[in-house]
Amino acid sequence: MKNFVFLFCAIALSAFVSCDDDGPYEDYLVARPIVQDAITFKAEAVSVTGPVPIVSSGKIYAYGNYIFVNDVNKGFHVIDNQNPSSPESIAFIKLEGNNDISIKDDKIYADSYGDLIIFDISDINNITVDSRIVNAIYNNGVWATEIAYPQADFYEYGDIDYDRDIVIGWEVVTERRTVEEYEAQFNCMACDYAISVPETASSSDQTGQGGSLARFKIIEDYLYVIDYSNINIFNIADVEDVKVLDDVQVAWDIETIYSQGNILFIGGSQGMYIYGIDNPEKPEFISEFRHGTACDPVVVDGDYAYVTLKGGGFCGNTESGLYVIDISNLENPELKVIYPMDGPNGLGVKGNALFVCDGDSGLKVYDKTDAPNVTLVNSFENIIAYDVIPLASSLLMIGDRTLYQYEYVDNDIRLLSIFQL
Repeated sequence: MKNFVFLFCAIALSAFVSCDDDGPYEDYLVARPIVQDAITFKAEAVSVTGPVPIVSSGKIYAYGNYIFVNDVNKGFHVIDNQNPSSPESIAFIKLEGNNDISIKDDKIYADSYGDLIIFDISDINNITVDSRIVNAIYNNGVWATEIAYPQADFYEYGDIDYDRDIVIGWEVVTERRTVEEYEAQFNCMACDYAISVPETASSSDQTGQGGSLARFKIIEDYLYVIDYSNINIFNIADVEDVKVLDDVQVAWDIETIYSQGNILFIGGSQGMYIYGIDNPEKPEFISEFRHGTACDPVVVDGDYAYVTLKGGGFCGNTESGLYVIDISNLENPELKVIYPMDGPNGLGVKGNALFVCDGDSGLKVYDKTDAPNVTLVNSFENIIAYDVIPLASSLLMIGDRTLYQYEYVDNDIRLLSIFQL
């Protein structure tokens, strides 16, 4: 028996796996947050400068003649788009820990780690900070660095006091851990994902439009912001006195927010969650559509929700695809069709057109006239497609540090401009 154990460990060692009483072991990358004192950080975190090159393009937002592009965790770039054939970068708003924005009546609402920052852009050449609401977005200490996570096998947050500390980066080291410990992270039979009990514009013409990957959403006098598990709700009727309302628990690992009328559609790694906002201060759960673990933006048009599921990496093991879900009965959403995809990200709808960003496989355009069945009518390859915003007369798309604009031509679209950020 001893000889058998010796032989087993010798074989494991040859595969870089060690053995002992708890074994087997392997080398794993372990990431831990680097923190900075919040007072020092916030004194240096916000400024407005001239244009600078983008480092890591994130989400996109359209407002009037301007486009705002997030530079992950660093702030957002302001682009003058009065001439879509030749856009011009005019400013960079440095905002550490920023990943998302929403705009209404010349006021930008943006996250900065756990805080909500409000900017005044009534004079685009003199952007100013109106106010900062400290610790307004719950659980944002984790969310703020979601795209900037280093590649690691373990993430250990330790005991961070988010009232006093800010996560400004990550330290990654190699450590010996048991294979059992590593695999236990993915044993989701033990995970607790239980929840508690065309994008329509706001009635105001002064509200902008985000993409399908947005976590911020303004509907009339309310701003809805999702963190990893909650809907955070703000009454912004009086921008001088923004009210922070009670948050609503949804589910662990929610990712995106979309609306149609008085219904919110929350995309999460485990499913799509539907909430009614007849009372805008207290969204009420209606139903959910569960799927395998995957990154999950969602857009809605009429009786159908279109969901892209992206597997691999952080997103999970579900096979990537486009899911078409019948929501004619909101209390019982029903999956109708699945279309295989390579690595889908954001998506958008405009009339009978469905636009899907398929990652490294580019932008795909579908005709959804016969929904739930959709037909591929065009594809733009050899580009990286991250998210889209269908506007009245053009389509905006963000890729790898590149802004693409397309114009609608009859029943198709044509490339209008490419702008390197």
